[in-house]
Amino acid sequence: MPGNLTFDDLKMKTKNGEIDTVLACLVDMQGRLMGKRFVAQHFVDSAWEETHCCNYLLATDLEMATPDGYASTSWRQGYGDYVMKPDLSTLRPVPWLEGTAMVLCDVLDHHTHEDVPHSPRAVLKKQIARLTAMGLTPMMATELEFFLFEKSFDEIRKEGFRDLAPISGYNEDYHILQTTKEEHVMRPIRNHLCAAGIPVENTKGEAEAGQEELNIRYGEALDCADHHTIAKHAVKEIAWQKGHAATFMPKWHHDRVGSSSHVHQSLWKGKTPAFYDKSDDLGMSDLMRHYMAGLIKYAPDMTYFLAPYVNSYKRFQVGSFAPTGSVWSVDNRTAGFRLCGDGTKAVRVECRIGGSDLNPYLAMAAQIAAGLKGVEDKLKLAPPLKGDAYEKNDGGIPTNLRDARDALHGSKMLRAALGEDVVDHYTRAAEVELEDFARVVTDYEIARGFERA
Repeated sequence: MPGNLTFDDLKMKTKNGEIDTVLACLVDMQGRLMGKRFVAQHFVDSAWEETHCCNYLLATDLEMATPDGYASTSWRQGYGDYVMKPDLSTLRPVPWLEGTAMVLCDVLDHHTHEDVPHSPRAVLKKQIARLTAMGLTPMMATELEFFLFEKSFDEIRKEGFRDLAPISGYNEDYHILQTTKEEHVMRPIRNHLCAAGIPVENTKGEAEAGQEELNIRYGEALDCADHHTIAKHAVKEIAWQKGHAATFMPKWHHDRVGSSSHVHQSLWKGKTPAFYDKSDDLGMSDLMRHYMAGLIKYAPDMTYFLAPYVNSYKRFQVGSFAPTGSVWSVDNRTAGFRLCGDGTKAVRVECRIGGSDLNPYLAMAAQIAAGLKGVEDKLKLAPPLKGDAYEKNDGGIPTNLRDARDALHGSKMLRAALGEDVVDHYTRAAEVELEDFARVVTDYEIARGFERA
């Protein structure tokens, strides 16, 4: 489901004063929206064709620093421009901001006007094109988990991110009374996103105090990634408007449950679910079995795209509903890959490895690449695990960012599917994160060793 505002609608709403601002946004490496606020009249007059941005936006870190080591751009190369090409099919109103519309942009090379290969949207579109050539369409859905806090972003930052208090005092998983207390935030999130053309299904309390889950209807992979990114952005803005903070950190406290972003996926041929075979006991087609075997075999290769930061790996703990292995099982939340909808046309695989900090474009692209390699090589799927996957603890998932970086760097599969330059680019992103963390003295180290070391 693309945006719900046509360019003609935008022209009309601009003329009558209903819209005065257009957000032209690209998606950066971290999955955030970056871009410009245009006077709406200027956008509909000319900027709708293209605008420009500094190419450092796809070679930075969470702090917006300019680390070296990237082949695509550097101080030596002078940090030139990329073209931001508005994808007018993504035009939509932004109901939580007065008089505002939004459009997502593809990122193009200034000279060739070709997609910048490591741009997240381009990475995903390349894998979708591979499936399209086979007559297949990837259908995806993501679950967004996050925490709401009593105080605002500014208050928490000024207090040094200490003594963080979630918006609720107890586990609110499916809890109607407690989530009623949070409706001043969650109701506008649902309604504003729906009005922006994001097909929200529901929100619910998750398995910790102050933890929320937002579910969006499945759709074609690019739409799904767009919806995920806009929704994540909206959650933060709307929480801020209501005087609260929202975090998508996978593990904001060692005693608290982590936040994930499970990815559901299936392949369709036209309007027919290609993963379904009614003659199979579980309803799984051979295509699905090969695809899932690829996901499992190449889980280490793609883990960086599911867990891109040092903090991401604090989530993988026994008994936490976050997986510690890459086995698959039938409707079993302890496994890395869960078969959902078995025996029905809705049969699909849920990847439970990803955290709430993943970039959906990169995560989906890596999974499509892994699944396709399984299909191409006709990999055999092992029987499903029965019982507690934590007891089996088969591994298959790197336990830290350094190992995930190494697996990504050495992945012949991802180098062939995504491109050598793309893999090298994101390997460097992992290294930047590791280098930055390595030079920081943490509160844990001081408390542990200040007197006793």
